[in-house]
Amino acid sequence: MKTIKGPAVFLAQFIDDKEPFNSLDGLCKWASGLGYKGIQIPTWETRLIDLKKAAESKTYCDELKGKVESYGLQITELSTHLQGQLVAVHPAYDIMFDNFAPDAYKNNPAERTKWAVDQLMYAAKASRNLGIDVHGTFSGALLWHTFHPWPQRPEGLVEAGFSELAKRWMPILNEFDEQGVDVCYEIHPGEDLHDGVTFERFLEATNNHKRVNILYDPSHFVLQQLDYLEYIDHYHEFIKMFHVKDAEFKPNGKKGMFGGYGDWRDRAGRYRHPGDGQVDFKTAFSKLTEYGCDVWAVLEWECCIKSPEQGAREGVDFIQKHIIEATEKRFDDFAGSEIDENKLKRILGI
Repeated sequence: MKTIKGPAVFLAQFIDDKEPFNSLDGLCKWASGLGYKGIQIPTWETRLIDLKKAAESKTYCDELKGKVESYGLQITELSTHLQGQLVAVHPAYDIMFDNFAPDAYKNNPAERTKWAVDQLMYAAKASRNLGIDVHGTFSGALLWHTFHPWPQRPEGLVEAGFSELAKRWMPILNEFDEQGVDVCYEIHPGEDLHDGVTFERFLEATNNHKRVNILYDPSHFVLQQLDYLEYIDHYHEFIKMFHVKDAEFKPNGKKGMFGGYGDWRDRAGRYRHPGDGQVDFKTAFSKLTEYGCDVWAVLEWECCIKSPEQGAREGVDFIQKHIIEATEKRFDDFAGSEIDENKLKRILGI
């Protein structure tokens, strides 16, 4: 068993133009002051990291680590969620996902994809230069628009979709393997990797590539009505990252899982601050600890009611209270005895 590390916080939702949220120094001072021990850095935020430079310069990475550590923090992981999304975009989403790309690559899907792949390649090298062996991202999606089987899907469409997705990711996965870094896909609605079955499809399509792993976030499974605790039983060996985020699902006579095109606050399934939703975090932390998942517990604030400031303040204590110090002894060790083969035989009656 392993003790989960934490608490840590994902900085993506806290970036702002106002101090202290507009610089790495400001965010580090803020997070450290709240009691966090680690930060997860979104690499698309150039105010926090120059990803290309981090890939090319160990000196730059040493200086970046030193700055973060001067505030009593560690960099838990780098994130390329936005860039990973752009590795595979169905044309139906081109206009909306253009928001994730620099202006130079908008309205040009092929160049946008090439830019995204380059970003992932940089992230592999940057993670290694920072001494980090796990990385968080999205898979992107070519099939998501077909998740409901109407109109009827042509035979072989799903297999072709995962084959193409794997083809795009294999060079990236090989680069991460070269750098000794695991790719942890956040299993998430809107991605082709959104549950256990789709994770297995992708794993098979990549020939069980050893760098294909999971960023576990139970909130996304509440929205799907998937058993997020049994998920750990099935996939614990792949879980290398952990987002602490809550959700609730409250269907009624007018709306259910599909949401009626409502905004987050109006949906039956919506994200909440940890402890305010329906996730059984006590059992989730217990299972992750029992299975020896070597992860940081990272707060991801995405609540449609509670402010990010309050969420960040309360998140420290919430995570700390759920971290289990893994025991190294049995509670009944006092009643044990030394091994004696003759005694064992007598107990067995042989």
